[in-house]
Parts: sequence; structure tokens; C-alpha cells
Amino acid sequence: MIFQKVCLETIAHVLPDRIVRSDELEQRLAPVYERLGRSVGRVELMTGVRERRFWAPGTTPSQAASLAGARAIEAADVDRGAIGCVVNGSVSRDFLEPSTASLVHHNLDLPPSALVFDVTNACLGFLNGMVIVGNMIELGQIRAGLVVCAECAESLIDSTIKLLLRGEPSNRRLKLAFASLTIGSGAAAAVLTHVSHSRTQHRLLGGAFKAASEHYRLCEGGPAGTQNDDQLLTMQTHAEELKIEGCKLARTTWNETCQELGWSNRDVDRVFCHQVGEAHRRFLFHTLDLPISKDFETFSFLGNTGSASLPLGLALGAGEGILAPGQTTALLGIGSGINCLMLGLRW
Repeated sequence: MIFQKVCLETIAHVLPDRIVRSDELEQRLAPVYERLGRSVGRVELMTGVRERRFWAPGTTPSQAASLAGARAIEAADVDRGAIGCVVNGSVSRDFLEPSTASLVHHNLDLPPSALVFDVTNACLGFLNGMVIVGNMIELGQIRAGLVVCAECAESLIDSTIKLLLRGEPSNRRLKLAFASLTIGSGAAAAVLTHVSHSRTQHRLLGGAFKAASEHYRLCEGGPAGTQNDDQLLTMQTHAEELKIEGCKLARTTWNETCQELGWSNRDVDRVFCHQVGEAHRRFLFHTLDLPISKDFETFSFLGNTGSASLPLGLALGAGEGILAPGQTTALLGIGSGINCLMLGLRW
């Protein structure tokens, strides 16, 4: 997959104000921890996730995504009438129907000629949206497009704690639910444009994608399915197996990405990847034989923000000035399914 005419014009983000520490969440699980002989502090100890953020009560995914989208459009200084596609890549959404992208489109007063839809693909939705919009620009169908995502973590974490407290404590139940305690909230947005309309000239170069769908059961989320629990969510994650199989697929995808773009590991200046935790991060960079110093880490203070994780890191890193013009940047996406999508940027 090669792009010759596509620029990532701007990348923007919005973070919630409310900070929630991991030990605060674990204090709520005190009866479970006591029965199992566990101590508070395991989440940070085992994952490196010290804290995460939650939106103000009542904040919807479309509201947060619209805020990020407005910032991206303002920074791009692009004519809103030129935006020919709006894609929302969140796992979180306002409704099953209509699309959350429809609300973002309405909130931002974007043109009726735009193609508007959601892409739901676990933690890869935002990158999938970038590829779709990039392809439309490459084909000359649109001049510019907007990709947004906003994850709302609090409902899943609250549901996880309620379900763990309600059932008979067991190490297996806690282990399967443990990843749910690491997630956080955040929003990101990107404006992509045709190179002839770009001021920044941040070129989206292309990349590669792979699937290992035989492992789809390693992470499953949805309604809890228990009586009178219509509003409760649950996610069961086989974290160790997911780490191993995800990084195995990442190795194959990275090799193909380098071949497609004519890269070697030495050509990469910066890396932004989906942020899960310290063990996953170290195992990924070891598997790909990339220096971990090239990574921009956010999980310690944001947790795992799902589809927003990678673009949040990119937006924060760009805002801190760690990207210089002309630098080669790798975007490494891995999501449950298992699916992998990696893209190259020349900043």
C-alpha cells in the first residue's frame, strides 16, 4: 500500500480533566483482593499504568470527538466545504444507530456532500479511517477528509468492578478482567489532504496490514449478559496470549511495511504505537528489533485509550516538538481480532 498524494495535515487531541489513579480503582475491589490475598498496587506494578482520565459525567463520544475534530480543522485552516469524508473510528459510540460520525458531522457543520460513517475495529479504527480517507484522496474522489475517535472508559471500568464484586472471587476471573482496569478516556482527530492543498507537507507514505483472525477470542467485549444488567459491559482478555500472538503478527506486518516503503530499522526516527502497558511495549520493541528510546510512551498517565491511543500519542508528541521536518515516523497499530496495521509518515 503506497500513497503518493496524501498528507496528514493536522493531528489534534482532547483529554478529560478528571484524573483517576489505579490505586483508587483497586481500593474499590478491596473485598476481592482480600479474599485472593492480593494487595493494592498490582495494576501499576504489572502494567505501568499509574493513572488514566475520565470525561465529565454525561459526556458522549460524539461530543468529545467533535471537540477534537474542531481543533484539527482549525489547525489545518482548511475550507470545511472541502471535507469530503468524515470517519469515526471509536470503539465507544453514542448509539448502535445512527453512526457517531453523523453527530460529529452535524456538530461541526460539515458539508452535506461528505461521505459519513463509522469504522469499528477495536484499537485500529482510527488507522483504518486514515487508510480509507487516504485512498479516497489518492483516487481523486475528495480533496480532504476528517478522521475522529473518542473513547469513554468509565462505564467499562465501573461495570468490571461491579461484576467482580458480585461474583465469587477467583484468580481466573480477576486475570481475565485485569486489562479492563487499565483503560482510559481521550479523543483525537486528524485532517488529511491532497498534497497540492497541504501547508504542512506531512506525507502519509503507506504501509501494510495483516490479520490473524484465528485468535479473535483472545479479547472479547460487550454487554455483560446477566439478568437485570442491560447497562453493564464486560471485556475478557487473555493478556499474555494476546501479547505473544499480537507481537508475532506485528513482526510479519513490520517486515512487509519496511519492504513496501523501502525502509530498514535504521531509517526510522520516531515510533508511535498502540499503548497497552510496559510489558507489551518492551516485548513489541524487542520483537521488532527497534530501540525502545524511539517510542513516545503515554500509557503510564493515560492508560490504554483504545482507538485513540496511537493518535493521542502522535498529537502529544507533535505538540511537544519531538518531530522535526523530514523525520521518518512509524505508526504501529495492533488490535484484538487479531489485526495489525502499520503506516509510515515523513514529517
